Amino acid sequence: MVISASTIEEVAARAGVSRSTVSRVVNGSPAVSEVARESVRRAIDDLNYVPNRAARALASRHSQAIALVVPEDTARFFGDPFFAAVVSGIQARLASTDYILNVILATGDPGDKTTGYLRSGSVDGAIIVSHHDNDTFIDRIAGAIPVVYGGRRVRVRDEDHVVDSDNVGGGRAATEHLLERGRRRIATITGPPSMRSSLDRLDGFRAVLDDAGLAPVAVEDGDFSEDGGAAAMRRILASGQEVDAVFAASDLMARGALRVLRDAGLAVPDDVAVVGFDDSMIAATTSPPLTTIRQPSRGQGERLVEILLDLLRGASPEHATVMPIELVVREST
Repeated sequence: MVISASTIEEVAARAGVSRSTVSRVVNGSPAVSEVARESVRRAIDDLNYVPNRAARALASRHSQAIALVVPEDTARFFGDPFFAAVVSGIQARLASTDYILNVILATGDPGDKTTGYLRSGSVDGAIIVSHHDNDTFIDRIAGAIPVVYGGRRVRVRDEDHVVDSDNVGGGRAATEHLLERGRRRIATITGPPSMRSSLDRLDGFRAVLDDAGLAPVAVEDGDFSEDGGAAAMRRILASGQEVDAVFAASDLMARGALRVLRDAGLAVPDDVAVVGFDDSMIAATTSPPLTTIRQPSRGQGERLVEILLDLLRGASPEHATVMPIELVVREST
């Protein structure tokens, strides 16, 4: 059986008001009496009326849509639990609003397809996460609509609105923990140098070693991926340098490093201690369970939405929000 949708005229007739009054109630206009507003709301409930989103967007010049732009490929997006946690937070915060979320994966934006879509009025604002210093197309997006960045950009601008984790503090906490465990020959596996989070975690790592009068045994790029972490660990072992600890700047890279250490016959943590970063679901399921730096990825997603909603309301939210980190000690150290 096909159930026909109720119309705005039927709602108006049921409520005993004009069609324009129903439209004003649906669009949140204050120019309606409370009595009329309640009559319309009851009629909407009785008739299961669903307002036409396209018509509302045309009338209000607002799409009621927000874009999450991720300049990564599909394998990276679906394979890294960090993104799942951030999206979960974004969706949770949007649930109580009229906004819908459009997820856009864009690597380089050839032909300006993504930029053209976002600048066309199809969305009211955007959240951009996992951006790199060569993702210049995001500047064109930010020039047309309100944007909030998940993570600091490599080239910081005063006008940017950013929600980030304390990546420098996380790098420091991981390295301090390894020193407290008596480790002195410490290597690190970083993310790509095109990302500020990678550079900040490396800065924290280096600062603690400098304070202790030590130098890194090795600094290898693991590209924030499991395979990249494994390849970086192989390079560290192949260098012939003695290593007794590794700080991997993501749990995915740490899992790859653990696999290589196991294959090389090295025991964790007896021979080599390992610390990751994220405290994703991966950390508790590695063998051994992974000591890591917890960053509030879901909370970051929620805060990204809150700041963007403030911008869309015409408010002036703070430009930089730094979320706290926490060392979570498990059996890998």
